Amino acid sequence: MTNITILRDKNDSYLGFSCNGHAGYAKAGEDIVCSAISVLTINTINSISSFTDAKFSMESNEENGELNMLLEMPVGKDAELLMKSLVLGLQGIQDNYKSYITLNFKEV
Repeated sequence: MTNITILRDKNDSYLGFSCNGHAGYAKAGEDIVCSAISVLTINTINSISSFTDAKFSMESNEENGELNMLLEMPVGKDAELLMKSLVLGLQGIQDNYKSYITLNFKEV
């Protein structure tokens, strides 16, 4: 199962995310759930880096499927929009593959 925690501040602005674990939908190389999650999370990081002035930190560990990203404050509107898009995509995956992904929200 892939566990994803979306980090928000007290005003519900998105600050980043933590993602860990493998979905386990299929064997490695054929797991469409892991692939979808990877595409969304990596594309969000790349888009924030390419299309915004936002500063962030990122850590990853491919072996255990861990990916963490934290935006520096203040988070601009463009980075916020890209994070909203990530959440929308992850919620869509969760709606269809509940047994393979958990999506939580945490105020930090």
